[in-house]
Order: sequence, then structure tokens, then C-alpha cells
Amino acid sequence: MMLPKIATPKYDMIVPSTGEKVTYRPYLIKEERILMIALESQNEDQIEQSILDILTMCFDLKTEASGLTVFDVEYMFMKLRSVSVGEKIKLAPKCESCEEPGEVTVDLSEVKVQGLKEDQDLNKQIKLSDELTIDMHFPKVGDAVKADTGTDTIIGTVAKCVDTIYYGEDTFNTADSSEEEVKEFIENLNTTQFQKIANVLQEVPYLGHNVKWTCKECDFKNDLELKGLINFFT
Repeated sequence: MMLPKIATPKYDMIVPSTGEKVTYRPYLIKEERILMIALESQNEDQIEQSILDILTMCFDLKTEASGLTVFDVEYMFMKLRSVSVGEKIKLAPKCESCEEPGEVTVDLSEVKVQGLKEDQDLNKQIKLSDELTIDMHFPKVGDAVKADTGTDTIIGTVAKCVDTIYYGEDTFNTADSSEEEVKEFIENLNTTQFQKIANVLQEVPYLGHNVKWTCKECDFKNDLELKGLINFFT
């Protein structure tokens, strides 16, 4: 007689950036093992890839997980974790005053994407001069660039977020250009023009949640915002 196959429940959620309804199931031991191995490695690239792999296995996605925005991936994994392990997690953030580890419990059902406005257009058009305008999108997971310096990382990531360049009466689709050509274009902007792009990227929604606790060591009243997925697991 064959061993029984255990049925797993199905859940629905809305992808924050698109409003699309998707179905997902809890991750299983075999998938949790992938995550645990990645967390033990403390390698950010490995952790990121394990999360994308688990989302692909557990969600009915119409697109590649790497094509989702960063805050989509963070929110979706948070929802997945809450139905797979439980809605409550215990964290030990350090006191801002004495750095003594604290004790806080976070209800994952209360964690939201911050800065996402209703009907927000995730594609931005930025006028850099009278002749020059660009279209760009909020960073997706696959847009992240790892470089030797912080400046190169930012420039490389920005280059991947630029979709269209309008110069005078000419229109350039960056999909028709190499990454190096787009990066060179970004490097040839002046400081004021690049700051306009940076200001838009500062508006990118993010996974965030405030936690408050009083330090048992020094009685300091902490008020900390957890930002990004990794802060909910450390």
C-alpha cells in the first residue's frame, strides 16, 4: 500500500505592486530546509536565491519571481512564513542606548508595505532637462547589482531600472542597448540630474514595522522600525 499524500491548504493574497490575486500554499519541510541552509551560510546572495526558489515552488506565479519588485518579494515571503510556521515571531534587537539585546514579539499579520499609495504608478517619468527625460521602474529583485563600491552598485542598479530615454525628438529603448551602454549614460549625467533619480528611488515602498520595548538593562525606551525582510529573521 502506498503511503498517503498529505493535503496542504491553499491561501489567496494580493501582490502589492500589481493588485494581482495569487494563490499559495505553506512551505514544507523540504523547502524550509533550503531556507535554513541559506540562513546558516549568512550569504546574502544565497539567502535571496533561496527565498525566490521557495516563492516559485509555493506560489502560482504568472511571471518569474525575479521579475517582482523587492517589496513584493518581501511581503509575499512574510505572508508565506506566517501560514507555514506561525504569525508570531520573537526577535532580539539591540537597545539603541546600551546595545543589550531586547525581547520583542512581532505579529506578522500586522506587517505591511510602507509607502505604497493606492493606484500608485510604479513606472516613473523623470524630466532631467528641457531635452532629456527618462522612464524608469521601481527596482525589481533581478535589478540588484553587486559591485566593488557602493557608488558602482547604485549606478548599476539605477541603469537596470531605466526603461526609456527621450532626448529631443529621439526615443531610445534601453532593452535595445547593452548594460554597459546604459551604465555609461547614467555616469554622464550631472549631479543635479542624478539626484532627481535618487529622489525617486527614495520613494520606493518597503516592508516595515515599528517595535517598541523598554530595555531591562538601562530602562531606555526603544522605538525601532524594522525595514526589509532580513530584519525579521535576525
